[in-house]
Amino acid sequence: MHLDIITPDKKVFAGEANAVTLPGTDGQFQVLNSHAPLVSSLKRGDVIVDISGAKQTYTIDGGVVEVLNNKVLVLAEAIL
Repeated sequence: MHLDIITPDKKVFAGEANAVTLPGTDGQFQVLNSHAPLVSSLKRGDVIVDISGAKQTYTIDGGVVEVLNNKVLVLAEAIL
């Protein structure tokens, strides 16, 4: 799936990912390929991106995520 992580200042990540773990306001959740459409608010925490077994972690200060048609868009308030 294609993942974009964007803040008001810049695009932090753009590329393909196998899985993304996100800090939802009601708890942590994971998005995989072919996930159902979803919109969720995010709290401060770690966004963990799995790229072929390698993990990259970005700490965000809240935001919103949209999942649609194998595309994940994370609109983060800021990267900490």
